[in-house]
Amino acid sequence: MKKSTVWRISLAFSLVFILCISVTAFAMEKPKGFPNRPITMIVPYGAGGGSDQVSRAMAIALEKVIGVPIKVVNKPGGSGVAGLSSFFMARPDGYTITEHIDDAATLYASGVIKENPSEKWYPVCIAQIAFSQIYVRPNDKRFPDWAAFVKYAKATPGKVKLANVANVGSMERVVTSLLEEDQGIKMTQVSFDKPAERYGALVGGHVDALFEQPGDVRPYMESGDMKPILTILKERPKAFSNVPCLTDIGAKFTPLYRFRGFFLRSEVPKDRQKYLEWALKQAWNSDSFQKFNRKKYMHLIDSYRDIEGGKELVRETIKTYKKMGTAKK
Repeated sequence: MKKSTVWRISLAFSLVFILCISVTAFAMEKPKGFPNRPITMIVPYGAGGGSDQVSRAMAIALEKVIGVPIKVVNKPGGSGVAGLSSFFMARPDGYTITEHIDDAATLYASGVIKENPSEKWYPVCIAQIAFSQIYVRPNDKRFPDWAAFVKYAKATPGKVKLANVANVGSMERVVTSLLEEDQGIKMTQVSFDKPAERYGALVGGHVDALFEQPGDVRPYMESGDMKPILTILKERPKAFSNVPCLTDIGAKFTPLYRFRGFFLRSEVPKDRQKYLEWALKQAWNSDSFQKFNRKKYMHLIDSYRDIEGGKELVRETIKTYKKMGTAKK
């Protein structure tokens, strides 16, 4: 056999060996066989919204990593509180996780729940951090842009109806109040607990505007039923380069963001926590989930946080809302 042929064969085996070592190095052994049966993922919000979408996208990716089914269960109500009852009633064995959003911090900061979401339960993976926008109907001649929207709102205080979430202490409500104060306008906020109801209210003409994150209403933008007139960020993201941002309108406040993550009880055995932390990161990095995130504009902000990073994000959010609540009093 020629030396060149031997060299090529040796090189091929070496590459295969290196790849095998790499896969082994990055794989994590299941702790004592966990999990060996389906995992329940509770979504404390309705079907079709951002929480439901990210949970189902993550469930598909996670199943491929851990090799067991992920059962997604929607339990909406009480601005994310209703689903927590089932979460805390379940055994803290790692077989029940819950998706939740920044409302977890606001609910605790306002005293609605007693369980600190950075201590008693906490995110094992923050999957998305998103900015918000104000949307109107493209055919509404009153609001061709944000300047016209502000002019109309100032001329008719309280007449503009804005579809928003039901939780008065939520990020959406807080940012809306900051925006109103900064721009010198007053809107009537109409509460909807279910995302689909908010979207339908704008498209159907029952409200004049909507506060939402772009990934959640992308189909409505693509169909021409909604258009953004303000991006609640300091700088314009490339995907919305034609939409004014806070700096463009001279806003002085610092925006708050929506984040979505997957939470575990603190009582879950540490080895299972670390395994799920690893597994969720692998799922987050998967091609399918990253494709989903790009489709939802979630790649525009650095989103992923592990357990410690998630705890820090929640702690800072709680601190911010408590400070704002004190300032209001």
